Amino acid sequence: MTHVPHELHEEFPDQIEMLTALKTRDPEFAAMMDRYHVVNRMVHRAEANIEPTDDIYLIEMRKERLALKDKVAAALHDAGV
Repeated sequence: MTHVPHELHEEFPDQIEMLTALKTRDPEFAAMMDRYHVVNRMVHRAEANIEPTDDIYLIEMRKERLALKDKVAAALHDAGV
């Protein structure tokens, strides 16, 4: 397993401008992106053994990160991307 952070600009490289635009004009989207960033960093730090955690908590964090990524993808789609 790789311990590479899954940053949103890397997950959606063709939609960086739309990510920025949505974050600027939609406070809910901005909060969702901020939460994704927090959870993503927590997952990365756990996977890299910087801040070890138990497997159950790591799985829950990964699930939350995936759910947030799905919501970001849906918002991008709804915005016409």
